[in-house]
Amino acid sequence: MLKLCDVNDSGQSVWLVAPGVTVGRDQGCDLCIPDDSIAKLHLKIAIKGGQLTLGNVSGDSHVLVNGKPMASACRIKLNDQITIGTRTLQIIDPKVAKLNSSKSKNTAWALRANHKAIAGKVFPVKGGAVVGRSEECDITFSLSHLSRRHARLEVREGLLFAIDLGSANGTFVNGRRITESRVRRGDELRFDSLSFSVVGPADDLDRTAVRPAISSHLMKSPKIGSGEVTAEDVTQRSFSASIAGLREESPSMAEPQEEKLQPRIPIKALGLTLLLVSGAAGYFWVNNLGVFS
Repeated sequence: MLKLCDVNDSGQSVWLVAPGVTVGRDQGCDLCIPDDSIAKLHLKIAIKGGQLTLGNVSGDSHVLVNGKPMASACRIKLNDQITIGTRTLQIIDPKVAKLNSSKSKNTAWALRANHKAIAGKVFPVKGGAVVGRSEECDITFSLSHLSRRHARLEVREGLLFAIDLGSANGTFVNGRRITESRVRRGDELRFDSLSFSVVGPADDLDRTAVRPAISSHLMKSPKIGSGEVTAEDVTQRSFSASIAGLREESPSMAEPQEEKLQPRIPIKALGLTLLLVSGAAGYFWVNNLGVFS
């Protein structure tokens, strides 16, 4: 399966699956790129039978395919590069190609305004940014309820953190007032009443899931000794099978030994009885002969 990735940040990527994907800065796009040079809905890629068809739906915005302007819908393929705004995307096969890590310093984070006066406006957060009403801040809003230096945003190893700078009216993540907190894609970040949606790479979903350890009660179940093993209880089944194998291979184990010892007890008793009877018979026989007279 192919993937469309930002050549400078593989964290900005989307799998190319039917019926198609959309690319733009709007958070509703399959590939959301927080960049003002990109239209809200910039590209559509139709996918049918392994064929990819690229369409420019941005209106006047230019699209380059392998450095050449795209006049109308066109076919694209593996390794093609698509340039929109200041970004270059490439079609890759993840099995054979690796782009820069999504945890690089260039990981794209941004704030998308929710306030009606600036709704939809995107504010990129590069290595970090200070938010407040002072002109010295990286992201400035001339609002009296914001502190001069209200909060700081930091990107650490690709993750975004918000730190309140002792503001009077507080910094909030999903409605909870914070001093410092990690924020994720889709979270609401609010400086007093000024609300933003966080735009950025999703958490990594390609990691192999770790299966939970088998519950200890399975190991201790009394069913092992009785041979009652359920289909799901792999540990008990293996344990019982190994015991059965040992019994077949070792005929001298406890149970066979007991069977051999049991008949020895009557044999000894019978021998002692015969010895006593023989001794008594011999005594009477000798006595009858008058040996002891």
